[in-house]
Amino acid sequence: MADLYTNIRFKRLEKGWSQQKLAEKMGYSDKSMIAKIENGKVDLNQSKIKAFADVLGCSPSELMGWTEIDIEFTSFKETNTNKALEMYYKYLAADKKTRKMIDMLLEEGD
Repeated sequence: MADLYTNIRFKRLEKGWSQQKLAEKMGYSDKSMIAKIENGKVDLNQSKIKAFADVLGCSPSELMGWTEIDIEFTSFKETNTNKALEMYYKYLAADKKTRKMIDMLLEEGD
């Protein structure tokens, strides 16, 4: 189940949404419930998983980590590169100015 909560977070960040924006789209009054869900402190039933998948534009099985991509990605995750993936999703969630600055720094490193 831990993949579910991580995948919700990653899908949210991939869309560039704040916890507040996802909360609003899911019908929650504030971001605190999203924070609890992403931290694995709330168990979600099947209908809620389906609702999250619909809002995030993916399948419930993808959120659960049951896709072929996830199976192939497992070895990548197991090599302790979660930090790199987390940084990538933070980059996606950053505003345009911040991304441009990061891009410039990366180009200087080439």
